[in-house]
Amino acid sequence: MDYLELAAGDRVIDLGCGMGFYLMAIDRLRRVQLYGLDQERDRLHRAQTEVESARLLEGDILTLPFDEETFDKVLLSEVLEHIEDDGAALSSIFRLLKPGGLLAISVPHARYPFWWDPINRTVTGMGGNPIRKGPIVGIWTNHERLYLPSELEQQLFNAGFEVEVLEQATHYCFPFIHFLVYGIGKPLLERELLPQKFVNSADRFSAERNSRSYLNPINLGVAAFRAVDQINEGADTAIKDSFVNVLVKARKPLST
Repeated sequence: MDYLELAAGDRVIDLGCGMGFYLMAIDRLRRVQLYGLDQERDRLHRAQTEVESARLLEGDILTLPFDEETFDKVLLSEVLEHIEDDGAALSSIFRLLKPGGLLAISVPHARYPFWWDPINRTVTGMGGNPIRKGPIVGIWTNHERLYLPSELEQQLFNAGFEVEVLEQATHYCFPFIHFLVYGIGKPLLERELLPQKFVNSADRFSAERNSRSYLNPINLGVAAFRAVDQINEGADTAIKDSFVNVLVKARKPLST
């Protein structure tokens, strides 16, 4: 969110907006013209209920239904790794941005910590192919690739962007956290299989209704996850050799 440098009146689009969490967050931060795009209609319906002011479209990043230089800011969070031709996607976004416009990106890191996804690290370490689908799927969930920072930076350069910030985020993580959150928790939430008090504790949209009681096992789990995550605030995290994400702030030059 800091990367976007949001200002009142900006025209902002979240590409791959899903159910609209970032749309909700942006809407609360600034008075902007807010757009979202996703390929899944059900997720767009949920996003519209959360952020009524956003203009939402069902579509594909490679065939964006907008004129060139339409937006001031673009958010691309955990999306680029799903696209077969990521270079073409970045070129499409480049055309979409006004000169001087900003792109904020988050993608999964190719050198991820062992405990983030021990199963895939073990399988690929033994020469096997990553697990992309099924009950024990991990960081490779429907992904075309993971990224090294230099690879993502080069792709952005090829598309015409200037990279202003490139960071590697999160080394310390709760064991099997990706599987616990995305393999078990997220499907239970999206299929509405949890009691409402658990939903209020686990769903990002309903967190304000969370009682915070530790009698709720979801709250206990989240507290344990956060306790480990807070270790990442230490100075030694930056010198580690494995991370969960690559984060980039890139700008379209004023003149091309």
